Amino acid sequence: MSKVPYEVYTEEVEALSVLSPAGEIVNEEKMPKLTDDQLKEIMYRMVFTRTWDDRAVNLGRQGRLGFYAPVSGQEATMIGSEFALDKDDFVAPGYRDIPQLVWHGLPLYQAFLYSRGHQHGGQIPDGVKVLMPQIIIGAQILHAMGLAMGFKLRKQKQVVITYTGDGGSSEGDFYEGLNYAGVYKLPVIFFVQNNGYAITTPFSKQTAALSIAHKAVAAGIKGVKVDGMDVFAVIKAVQEAAERGRNGEGATLIEAVTYRFRPHSLSDDASKYRSKEEETEWSEKDPIARLAKYLEKKGLWTEEDTARVKEEAKAKVNEEIKKAEKTEKMTVAGLIDSMFESTPKHLEEQKADFE
Repeated sequence: MSKVPYEVYTEEVEALSVLSPAGEIVNEEKMPKLTDDQLKEIMYRMVFTRTWDDRAVNLGRQGRLGFYAPVSGQEATMIGSEFALDKDDFVAPGYRDIPQLVWHGLPLYQAFLYSRGHQHGGQIPDGVKVLMPQIIIGAQILHAMGLAMGFKLRKQKQVVITYTGDGGSSEGDFYEGLNYAGVYKLPVIFFVQNNGYAITTPFSKQTAALSIAHKAVAAGIKGVKVDGMDVFAVIKAVQEAAERGRNGEGATLIEAVTYRFRPHSLSDDASKYRSKEEETEWSEKDPIARLAKYLEKKGLWTEEDTARVKEEAKAKVNEEIKKAEKTEKMTVAGLIDSMFESTPKHLEEQKADFE
């Protein structure tokens, strides 16, 4: 028994790590079971996503996209977490979590339309289990509660994963969601990508808690902290969380400690609050380089493979942005018609005024 039994979780916890920056497995017990084809597919998606991110940043600067939030450096958290789920599971994202949506089934050109503010960007194809990204920080967490409660009431073996950043974990919606999920033992995964900064605010000024994962204790749910630059650690944590959710064991809060190599947005200047030394230190933990070393040792990946995927990604992005740009422009009447199966009388009147 603890010498201070009245104190709860007063010690720091170490993040789960499976794959070292050198590409070595350091925790065989937690290594997810993946076939060679699955390993190559994960690498493909990570390389594709970073290349797409490079291109999207340029498209944003050219004015061909609207708001765009860069993702490079967070490929392990994004690709790994989605890969660990079934296609019947739901994704409730924040505005940066576009890669998870696309790899879960949303066409890339629609992701571009979303960025451009076009209504068709939010018209989810049948069978694709995603919600559109929330700009309101933390609102997606409450939406996830509704989905998870529906799964529970219908006794469906599905889970919902909802994403936010370390800044989002300071929002009231975050705590309300954790509390609600704890009370009703909902099949939901709260996935926090702790990038160390809420735009310019460092993590140390957001909370006095030892970690975001500790906050699970008060909600009565499972809390886990993982190395967010380690795709295997991410996959394992999400797989275990999904299994708990499907088995009726309730929610899991996963804190993935990661680092985004680019600024918060295209209007942000990270050099004003991040040091070169910090950026260099984190670049040595690059999730793509880490996985590449592991796969190269297994004879599953080469530099030529990386170059090939980059070219495929560039071509795909160019094709999809052109498709987005050729989509018929929005009209007020079209927007009104898209809201209801049968347009209410008062909206027909408003539509007539615009026409």
